[in-house]
Amino acid sequence: MPRLRRLSSREIVRILGDFGFKVTSMRGSHAKLVRVSQAGHRQILIVPMHNSLPLGTISAIYRQASQFLPTDDLRAAFFTD
Repeated sequence: MPRLRRLSSREIVRILGDFGFKVTSMRGSHAKLVRVSQAGHRQILIVPMHNSLPLGTISAIYRQASQFLPTDDLRAAFFTD
């Protein structure tokens, strides 16, 4: 059964950057990542910029990102085999 990987915020930003998300702003300790879909819709994700993130936060980021991205590709980055 795959397990959720422990990721830092920088790793999550890098993973989402591979899917076309770019950091557009920072407010406090949170980064706003935005990409524009092919249909022209803005897709926005917020990532807290901390060295270590709780598994619940990583899971929440995964769930939000899976609304915009193919889950097979995203699962390979967030889960171990």
